[in-house]
Amino acid sequence: MIKAIIIDDESRARSLLQKMIAEYCSDIEIVAECEDLPGGVKMIRKLKPELVFLDIEMPGHSGLELLEFFDENDVDFSIIFTTAYNDYAVQAFKLSAVDYLLKPMEPEALENAVERFKKRSQKERNNYTALRENLKQPGNMQRIAVPDANSVKFFDLDTILYFKADSSYTEIIFTDNNKLIVSRTLKNIEDALGNNTDFFRCHKSYLINMKYLTDYVKSDGGYLVLKQKHTIPISKEKIQEFLDRSTVIKR
Repeated sequence: MIKAIIIDDESRARSLLQKMIAEYCSDIEIVAECEDLPGGVKMIRKLKPELVFLDIEMPGHSGLELLEFFDENDVDFSIIFTTAYNDYAVQAFKLSAVDYLLKPMEPEALENAVERFKKRSQKERNNYTALRENLKQPGNMQRIAVPDANSVKFFDLDTILYFKADSSYTEIIFTDNNKLIVSRTLKNIEDALGNNTDFFRCHKSYLINMKYLTDYVKSDGGYLVLKQKHTIPISKEKIQEFLDRSTVIKR
């Protein structure tokens, strides 16, 4: 059996989650329910669970503060966040590679989250650091944090010319012509930037910063030119969307 703890300030939410786990995840044993973060920390230290179902929004402490109570070597449990956050925050969860369950919870989502937990040997602390940073960005986000191997990389979006897909990785090209490859797909990054109108997916392999667009060239099938003469292809099916998003002086 997998030992698990639920930390949530709402008793009804704790009860519902426990019932769903009993019905759909029979190999998980809930060994404690806690109504606040300090109580949850005590139970984690006492009972040594493998998995923690953690609400983010609680009085007194945010669930994101949990790891601040532990030394890095003491974090031998995984976390599945439970949240009623909106679509923007869900994009932050995806970019940060953090497991989450949206309230009200669906049985299939619970089963999928638990299966992902079983396939992972341990949670990366970096993922939670990245999530905390990305959740700070309201509305039109200006910076992103990406967990990558043994670190978290922070990027000011104004320093990025474009993103280029590289299989399951993404190459970032900066305004100073430096480049960096991160272990996130272009789709991950596009989803996270969904509310940022500066970025446009002009091609299956390219996501550009429209701030640095200098030309749209119609010849040779059509392509875009960014600052410092970077040429970027544009898909035919994206041309009208591109024109709709651009201010064009008509004859």
